[in-house]
Amino acid sequence: MNDIFQIIKEQMNLKDINIVDYSPLTLAYIGDGIYEIVIRTVIVDEANRQVNKIHKAASELVKAQAQAKMIFAIQELLTEDELTIYKRGRNAKAVTRAKNASMSDYRTATGFEALMGWLYLTGQSERMMELIRIGLEKIGEEKE
Repeated sequence: MNDIFQIIKEQMNLKDINIVDYSPLTLAYIGDGIYEIVIRTVIVDEANRQVNKIHKAASELVKAQAQAKMIFAIQELLTEDELTIYKRGRNAKAVTRAKNASMSDYRTATGFEALMGWLYLTGQSERMMELIRIGLEKIGEEKE
């Protein structure tokens, strides 16, 4: 099975990248997008419902506070490399921050997004999906 990034790269004739040249905020940028696609896919699969309800359900899982919960839920499972990427993203100096998020949650979420972006761009989508699935399960258990 081809990785989605490889398919995009081949179909759009993108050049090879050197991932170490990417800033943690660039990784977070792409990570935010790919994570949102995963969450939207999960939400849409749960039920065919009004778009505003779908949007609200997805927003609850992609906001900074939820992403901070995700990383805390999976942190003990991270490899040394994954932990390093997360910390680089968390410690990156962003000029802005999300509305309705504490600076702590925003930084933590940026680290989570950087990790998702790194996994995606390095062709580790299966690992990314495993971590997201485990994180969602753990967050779901906390709500119950």
